[in-house]
Amino acid sequence: METNALREKVLDLAIRGKLVPQDPNDEPSSVLLERIRAEKQRMVKDGKIKAKDIKNDTIIFKGEDNLHYEKFADGSIKCIEDEIPFEVPEGWAWARMSSLTQDLPYGTSKKSSSRGEIAVLRMGNLQQGEIDYSDLVYSSDKEDIDKYLLTYGDLLFNRTNSSEWVGKTAIYRGEVSAIYAGYLIRIRSFLDAEYLNSVMNSKYAKEICLLVKTDAVNQSNINATKLGRFLIPVPPLSEQVRISNMVSEALYWNNFIEIKKLELEQYIQQIKSKILDLAIRGKLVPQNPNDEPASVLLERIRAEKEELIKQGKIKRDKKETIIFRGDDNSYYEKIGNDIICIDEELPFDIPHNWSWCRLGNIGDWAAGSTPSRSYPEYYNGTIPWLKTGDLNDGYITNIPESISEEALKNTSVRLNPSGSVLIAMYGATIGKLGILTFPATTNQACCACSPLDGINNHYLFYYLLSQKDNFVYRSVGGAQPNISKEKIVTTLMPVPPYEEQRQILDKIDIFFDLIRDIEKSLN
Repeated sequence: METNALREKVLDLAIRGKLVPQDPNDEPSSVLLERIRAEKQRMVKDGKIKAKDIKNDTIIFKGEDNLHYEKFADGSIKCIEDEIPFEVPEGWAWARMSSLTQDLPYGTSKKSSSRGEIAVLRMGNLQQGEIDYSDLVYSSDKEDIDKYLLTYGDLLFNRTNSSEWVGKTAIYRGEVSAIYAGYLIRIRSFLDAEYLNSVMNSKYAKEICLLVKTDAVNQSNINATKLGRFLIPVPPLSEQVRISNMVSEALYWNNFIEIKKLELEQYIQQIKSKILDLAIRGKLVPQNPNDEPASVLLERIRAEKEELIKQGKIKRDKKETIIFRGDDNSYYEKIGNDIICIDEELPFDIPHNWSWCRLGNIGDWAAGSTPSRSYPEYYNGTIPWLKTGDLNDGYITNIPESISEEALKNTSVRLNPSGSVLIAMYGATIGKLGILTFPATTNQACCACSPLDGINNHYLFYYLLSQKDNFVYRSVGGAQPNISKEKIVTTLMPVPPYEEQRQILDKIDIFFDLIRDIEKSLN
């Protein structure tokens, strides 16, 4: 079971009375709720809370017909059996959130700053039931500090957020003195705070939030009135403590497993990177002196490109270069009539029968484009049109969007053949890869290479995969960094003999299959 699912299951068992056994000697929760009502009345008399804070308090009880009823402040009684979400053990009871809390106030609406006397907790600080103190703002407003100061055991409820995250709740344990911001509601209850936090982070509470939220543009809202009407399963107080202790222990081990799982996933990724690193250095499989040298292979590629240029199928690359090893064992690059030593540019040594070349020399590279959306006839045709979000670091077997023959004819979009290797050039997807299993076009954020005869497209794929961090490092730009086609095609690539490319791929497949088996076992 996934750790998130395990966490959800633990909380679900907790709030249904199935995580710890019931003790018949525990004081029933009905007695606890009576004490809470009496305490709230005293707090009104003492001026600690206002009369309006208890006007909506109700009493939920089971009638002689075994159905649930709710008694309101005006004395009226209503059957609410249809609202009760699940059965709870004997000795438990149901209550509205408003009946279990002092009040449900919103936080400060005043602007915070990067420095100040006291932290101001915001919705971003609420993470999986806990307070994350890594990104704090501050306030020195004396009035706000007096009014909104949190105490140990307070819960914070996020009343405004995206539809997915509205209602997220976390417990404050006093680690850092703090007040809270306006998008949060403080829940100061008479229950065990850890238990109530478990309730509010359960699947049950999340389902209520989805049911009662009010949606607006890009955000949802649950106000204090709706929060006050949440139905809370209330165990005896001593059982609340036992539940909290068990939840704490279970979630500790759940988090421990998650951390170890992440560490193992990172270790697996390091192993993959090491395998690819050995592969591109010629250290994954032994060299065969009988293999045709890569230099001969590259000569054939150059001859093939010349023929394709004559046929008008590809354009001549004016920056075409030839890299060779000199008699002094140094590497040189011929660019037109100029020859320069590139030893300092080479990242590592390669076997004697391998060669270096620029990526642009081993295939036909081109970036894609986006047909104008002003022409509806360019879209929803029969030609797949890939965006970088469709890349999956594997085989591309499905592309949701398509363009028409007219778009292919009238725009600069290019149809790439099956087997082409694709690489993302923009934003967060830089270095993301894919291999086409059918002809397709791409947008301008993607660069495609159709390797020439002698370069295995899978070897090219794995080489590009090994260089992802390098491409990300070389990207430029602020909010939307990118790496240009020019930087990609001028990247150096070690080329093994063709037969050794195949042997390298066979070995990579063996190792990666074993790793996939390990990854499956983690889930």
